[in-house]
Amino acid sequence: MSGKMIGIGLVLLGLIAAGVMVLSNEGRVPQEPTVSSSSTPSLEILEIPAGSTQPVPVEVVPVSSQHLKETIPLPGELLPFLSVDLSPKIAGIVDSVNVDRGASVRKGDVLIQLRAPELQAQRREAEAQLRAANITYTRLQSASSTPGIVAGNDLELAQHHQEALTARLQSLQEMEKYLRVVTPFDGVITQRNIHPGAVVGPDGGGGRASSLLRLEQVVHLRLVVPVPEAYAGSIIRGATVTFSVPAYPEQTFQGVVSRIAQSVDPKTRSMPVEMDVHNPTMRLAAGMFPEVLWPIRRSTSTLFVPATAVVTTTENVFVLLVKENLVEWIPVRKGSKSGSMIEVFGALQSGDLVVIRGTDEIRAGTQIIPISKEIPANPRT
Repeated sequence: MSGKMIGIGLVLLGLIAAGVMVLSNEGRVPQEPTVSSSSTPSLEILEIPAGSTQPVPVEVVPVSSQHLKETIPLPGELLPFLSVDLSPKIAGIVDSVNVDRGASVRKGDVLIQLRAPELQAQRREAEAQLRAANITYTRLQSASSTPGIVAGNDLELAQHHQEALTARLQSLQEMEKYLRVVTPFDGVITQRNIHPGAVVGPDGGGGRASSLLRLEQVVHLRLVVPVPEAYAGSIIRGATVTFSVPAYPEQTFQGVVSRIAQSVDPKTRSMPVEMDVHNPTMRLAAGMFPEVLWPIRRSTSTLFVPATAVVTTTENVFVLLVKENLVEWIPVRKGSKSGSMIEVFGALQSGDLVVIRGTDEIRAGTQIIPISKEIPANPRT
């Protein structure tokens, strides 16, 4: 009997132990398998807190002092050195046109011949009146030799009348010279807007009030270049500048800086500069738009850093200066670019170390381990 009781007790104890184990497994939260930190790839820390006690290696380069010598492409426009619209000074009928578009002419050549019948009739009338006045004056002068025959006042009036008619005749003769439209300088006729038989006249007068011919001097051209305000200090009078035109992409031409506007256009923030271009072969033409390789020069040396070293944010433009392994933010102003380098102006000196790849995530006061790098050669400076 006692043995049977012991067996029942052992069974009850086994059931109680099994129930406790089930309850403990149900209350436990399953856990994700853990992975060793050594098996995950390391991530680059982009933001380094100021005063970090763990310096990180950063590449730095020295600030260099160089003479800026660079060229930038600028658009330009070729214009004739001289140009004029030829119009008649008096009203008349076109009798003949001796030139056409593209004709080369010399100074003094007769381009257009006009006729004005009314003007010719006025001249003949004036000639007849002058002849009559001369006869009258001659007779009065002869009669005045006899005292009391001719009053002295009548003789003076006849003389003044004679002089007035002479002046009027000379004026009409001068006006007849305007019936010929002549060339004021050597050049090329680029426009023809008239034909024989047309009635023409000066602007505001009767007939056609427009240009009859357009004359341009193209053996000598003006090349106008709008130089941006930032490069106005590099304009040197007498400098030779190279340019090219789309019509001859394999050839380059040259011009000489001759005229400087000395005033910045408030709309384009550029200063117009004119260059003289000699065009004896007449390959270049007025109206072409060349690409000008404008030279940028500085009279003194300036400081350069890699373009990647300059950090531009919405608030600041700065470089990361490294002194005693600590980072400082130095505000700078950008200048001209020369290859991979950029000109900067600020509280820097030649030889100062700056971070080669600047970023605002490296805060001021960060401790780093500088790794010096050489500035890549820039053959264009």
